[in-house]
Amino acid sequence: MSEASKTAIVLFATGFEEVEGITQVDFLRRAGIEVTMVGVEERDVAGNHGVLVHTDVVVDDLPADPGTDAIVLPGGMPGAQNLSESPLVLSLIKRYFDSGRLVAAICAAPGVVLGRTEILDGRQFTCYPGFQERVPRGKFLEDRVVVAGNVITSRGPGTAAEFAEAIVRYLVGIEAAERLHTATLQR
Repeated sequence: MSEASKTAIVLFATGFEEVEGITQVDFLRRAGIEVTMVGVEERDVAGNHGVLVHTDVVVDDLPADPGTDAIVLPGGMPGAQNLSESPLVLSLIKRYFDSGRLVAAICAAPGVVLGRTEILDGRQFTCYPGFQERVPRGKFLEDRVVVAGNVITSRGPGTAAEFAEAIVRYLVGIEAAERLHTATLQR
């Protein structure tokens, strides 16, 4: 399977954590994964620190099943809260999970967004400190990145590169993840 054959969508809601969202788009594309940036409210989305991104499409314009291999949820507040308040986003996440495709969430998103679903029930996960309280039936770990079946979670801005590397490893293999690790000087 060629690396370019894998695809992902990254959701951007107002107030997203810039490092977490932009690193995923950049690193996944470096690994040959086709990434579509999806705005939740509109195409131009402001991050929590004022960085404006112009997304490819808005979530309302996606087909019922975008057909990609992964959905990625950046954290940050109020970005994660804005993701969690969209019934369309929650439905999309559930569709990905139920079909066995990758659901990846970082920082506040595992607790705030996935915590509104049953995805983390009985499953190991991690998130930004304090947000684990929103997932009472999950198994919280303090690891920087946790891979549990088709769900990958991570702690926060300082783990964004490791999170991206875990997604790459999951989608296109260890060799691609190692090339990304080396090329981005993660040592």
